[in-house]
Amino acid sequence: SGNYYWNSGMFCFSAKTFLEELEKHSYDIYVATKEAYKNAAKSTIIRIDNDDMVKIPEDSIDYAVMEKSDKVCVVKADIDWSDLGSFDALDAELEKDKNGNTLCNKLYSIDAKNNFIYSKKRVVALAGVEDLIVVDTGDVVMITKKGDSQMVKDVVKKVKSSGTDLHHIHLTAHRPWGTYTILEDENSYKIKRIVVKPGKRLSLQKHFHRSEHWIVVSGTAIVQVGENENLVRTNESTYIPMGEMHRLSNPGKVDLVLIEAQVGEYLGEDDIVRISDDFSRE
Repeated sequence: SGNYYWNSGMFCFSAKTFLEELEKHSYDIYVATKEAYKNAAKSTIIRIDNDDMVKIPEDSIDYAVMEKSDKVCVVKADIDWSDLGSFDALDAELEKDKNGNTLCNKLYSIDAKNNFIYSKKRVVALAGVEDLIVVDTGDVVMITKKGDSQMVKDVVKKVKSSGTDLHHIHLTAHRPWGTYTILEDENSYKIKRIVVKPGKRLSLQKHFHRSEHWIVVSGTAIVQVGENENLVRTNESTYIPMGEMHRLSNPGKVDLVLIEAQVGEYLGEDDIVRISDDFSRE
């Protein structure tokens, strides 16, 4: 064994060999990972429980295995490839306008040159600046100088230590049944756009601190409230009282889209009791 220094590369190995080396050189990661897999919900998709995931120690494959293993062979490959490991690397691959700015239909620029811009929804206006990285994910806006984009790792650490949920609760969250996007979040109410995939349904659940209003804007929903089930069509709505057992299902062949208005003293995502769930979540 010895020290290996990687400029840029890809790792190729069988799962069996890698697990053997992981067990040998980073036993704590191996044990925690094996436990997480054992406890995972397994169907067509393997879903690791969040509590098990956070127990797995953080380390890179380089430090955890590759620098310690004696089963390593380095093969030079002269290929056009990039791991896109930073915004600087991504900037080098994307098409530019005549001023060297990333082509983006959300950008308005005046005397701005050689800037990297990523924004899907909000308009970005730049005036008289050069060599910046501007990333707007909807959750947060990051602005830094080109060459310093690796500092995003330090930003994430700072966000985690601040006590906010920003690093793991996003405006758009993906779930086994579809997605939800937070449109408005205030002290006593929250408004979401919910998309349920065809044939999917949310867990049978209840909340102790909020009531909910559902307005179907596209598709058809089956809504269970208590022991009653009703068909709710486009441009129709329903009401879920606080503490009432309820479930939302999409019986159709297209996405079900609805607007949910939550009203209550506490609107955290952890105010949920799942009574029954198709995806084996607690």
